[in-house]
Amino acid sequence: MLKFMLATSAIALALGAPARADFWSDAGAKYQGVTIRGVSESTPPSNYVKDVLAPQFTEKTGIVVEFETTSWDQMFDKAIKDMEANSGIYDFVYIEQDIIYSYLARDFLVDITQTLKDNPDLQAPDFKFEEFTTFIDNFRGENGNIFGVPMEAFIKVYLYRKDLFEDPAHIEAFKAKYGYDLAPATTFQQWRDNAEYFANLSQDDELWGTTVQASSGHPAAFYEFFESIAPTYGVYDWGIDGTTYAASVDKGGRMNSPEAKEALKFWVGLLEFAPPEATASTWDEVASTFAAGRAAQGWVYGENAAWIATNPEKSTVVGKVGVALPPMVEGVMEAAEKGEGYIGYYDGGAFGIPHSSKNKEAAVLWLEFIGQASVQADWAVAGSRVVHQATYDDPKVQEVNAKADGYFDLMRDKGYLFKGAPEYPFHAQVREVVAPFIYEAIVGTMTPEDALDAAAAAADAELIKLGYAKE
Repeated sequence: MLKFMLATSAIALALGAPARADFWSDAGAKYQGVTIRGVSESTPPSNYVKDVLAPQFTEKTGIVVEFETTSWDQMFDKAIKDMEANSGIYDFVYIEQDIIYSYLARDFLVDITQTLKDNPDLQAPDFKFEEFTTFIDNFRGENGNIFGVPMEAFIKVYLYRKDLFEDPAHIEAFKAKYGYDLAPATTFQQWRDNAEYFANLSQDDELWGTTVQASSGHPAAFYEFFESIAPTYGVYDWGIDGTTYAASVDKGGRMNSPEAKEALKFWVGLLEFAPPEATASTWDEVASTFAAGRAAQGWVYGENAAWIATNPEKSTVVGKVGVALPPMVEGVMEAAEKGEGYIGYYDGGAFGIPHSSKNKEAAVLWLEFIGQASVQADWAVAGSRVVHQATYDDPKVQEVNAKADGYFDLMRDKGYLFKGAPEYPFHAQVREVVAPFIYEAIVGTMTPEDALDAAAAAADAELIKLGYAKE
């Protein structure tokens, strides 16, 4: 009888209790109908957020996400102007790894770690900072707290056409011309020879020897040189001394060092063998060029690696893509393995919440939603990006990994050799005064040597003006 009474009481309690679905519907209940707005660059990972994750979040929480994906320069312009004016247009913004230090210096961003401590009811059970890869460390403040939830991370790799490099006719012709075996480049001379060979096969074909991210009026060219090419020549952190903030050799910097000049000379020299769109190419156009079968090899941002290798609707080279580390001069690999240098760029970004946001709590829920382990695998397949440790072993990711010549394995095993941009709060200011001289070298109005001498002098002047360096 007692057991019956207890059971009856339990049923009555259950029937009288309010229905509880899951964390997301419960947490989102008081924000029903709220609209949060964000802005990012139009990239494969961001478009996946807009098309897939945002609708899922709205369905689960009732919070509407309006996510604007636009060009890289428009993204930064809109986000920075909104935060400077404290206008509150955006509730979350894309924070690239290289700009976070400027944002933190200007106190633009909400401390996400502290917000969750202060509001434990917002803490999602499946969101844990410790499950992210070490890339999340790029978004910590001086107090160690997190100011951005990573949404993409990838390395910039060497892609090459396996069908071309493994073709017996090309193997025979290349060796006859250059005296050694055709292979993916492990030296810069080899890269140049490969580029020259494939660019000159026929005057009538659409195949060129290499991509070059050399837009003569866009910061993409600055980034390709200083974050991909220069490090492989042993010139790190833009050639700026991290203690004195000097750029010029005569002040103790390396921006116009012999190694930097040799690197720029090599890179600009590749334009002879690159398709005509190279001098108007940012990261997007380089990916499109390679996917269209217009280049035999190139430095390509990893966010594009999977779709180029696997998506026949967007790529003409599916099943033909090889992935490898970039070439580098002697000593660079050893320095990278010791943590004293790096071999290329570890790119990526996070979503952060501006202090000016009028919907901070709803935005925190959104960032937790996209930071769950459960949404990562499909996102990685769509955008070649990995921010969670467990993503690499997911069967979906491994299936694409096999088709993309081990890109995800390379990122997992060799990612530690790559590095993000230097932790400079003056990032944008120095980029803006240096980039014009890189453009001059691209179009040929200045020699690589003169361009870097002028660039280093301009960087020194800017750093003195900003108060980082001395006269």
